[in-house]
Amino acid sequence: MSDQLTRREFSGIIAGSAAASLASPLAAASDSKTVRIDTHLHCFAGKGDARFPYHSRGPYAPDVAATPEHLLKCMDDADVAFAVVVHPEPYQDDHRYLEHCLKVGDKRLKGTVLLFSDREGSLDKLPDLAKRLDLIAVRVHAYAPDRLPPFGKPELRRLWKMATDAGLAVQLHFEPKYAAGFEPLIREFNDTLVIIDHLGRPFQGTPKEHVVVVKWARFPNTIMKLSAIPSNRSYPHRDIQPVIKQLTEAYGADRMIYGGGFNAETTGESYRAAFERGRSFIAHLGAADQVKILGGNALRLFGFA
Repeated sequence: MSDQLTRREFSGIIAGSAAASLASPLAAASDSKTVRIDTHLHCFAGKGDARFPYHSRGPYAPDVAATPEHLLKCMDDADVAFAVVVHPEPYQDDHRYLEHCLKVGDKRLKGTVLLFSDREGSLDKLPDLAKRLDLIAVRVHAYAPDRLPPFGKPELRRLWKMATDAGLAVQLHFEPKYAAGFEPLIREFNDTLVIIDHLGRPFQGTPKEHVVVVKWARFPNTIMKLSAIPSNRSYPHRDIQPVIKQLTEAYGADRMIYGGGFNAETTGESYRAAFERGRSFIAHLGAADQVKILGGNALRLFGFA
């Protein structure tokens, strides 16, 4: 927590006033080889580990483990310096396995937590989690009609305020049709970093719905994540490249981060290839901007050292 940007420092970044003070680590990364940081991966203990059971409300339950030990081996083999473990839904708001992962990862791993603003007692866990764990964000889902956050209600605002008070970002995973429900809070908490997962899921909505997400670029506290990049070989068989170009033009290279490539079957070779695939979608940008997206921005924003 103490290594991350303070709210005042972040305000300086979005206003442009802190550019000089934050230039050193990013410039160093730009002058050397790319500092690879994966800002989006999930770890699972698997069904066989009774220490870390899946939650009864979890929407899925992976059989195979994807452990932090395996992650660190893949990171070493692929020259990935740091990573963010995004606490997955099978565990709901039980964060014991995330705590285990961050302990194993030491300073190379940070995490996001998953809490539910409309579930009794869930948000009350945040102050202790933020104190004990090396976190960057609180994640919110809005992608299924029976699992939506309480849009327009005090409970969701409370989550946003508690994340802000803890010095954390709010990380949003949603279908585009639900994006508008978050906009009042993005506006209100304009010093709170908002991380938009998976390009805003452009192919899980109409272009008209996704343009709401593109226009969020006008809010300088928003960061777009280049992750879960769809293949045109799968439904809806659309080319993602024009969407990524549109988003890079809207948000700019300073407000994009990369994530993806790790799972139970990952090898060092496949992990490296995932980063190179990500790079291929931003080949229209200069080398220095590619460095920012593939790791430099995360290094700067999330306090990896």
